[in-house]
Amino acid sequence: MGQDTLRGSCHCGAVTFEVRTGLTPASRCNCSLCRRKGALMSPMVAKEDLHVLSGEEALTLYQFNTRVAKHYFCKHCGIYPFHQTRKDPTRWRVNLGCLEDVDPYTVEAGLSDGASLSVVSDA
Repeated sequence: MGQDTLRGSCHCGAVTFEVRTGLTPASRCNCSLCRRKGALMSPMVAKEDLHVLSGEEALTLYQFNTRVAKHYFCKHCGIYPFHQTRKDPTRWRVNLGCLEDVDPYTVEAGLSDGASLSVVSDA
């Protein structure tokens, strides 16, 4: 699938964004955080292809393990819309479940082996 500009938001709508991305190759990650949040992630995108339209002040940052990846969550509803990756900190991934008119249950996904990048056990 080609790249399109898609709009997205957190659950409560406090954070809105647009991203230029395709839907595939989508992936799930097996690190301890991603296993727990269960999000389906977009292909990696460059920072210039991701724009927060509103609610930047509603985003809160969570980092763990190597503290390279930056996981952003809405501080009101707790939804994860996107993160800066650990494997390549110049790239980002978007939670496909946050995109308008996208059904993440219809998108085929591979597996990213984030667990192997961990410096601590079960991360």
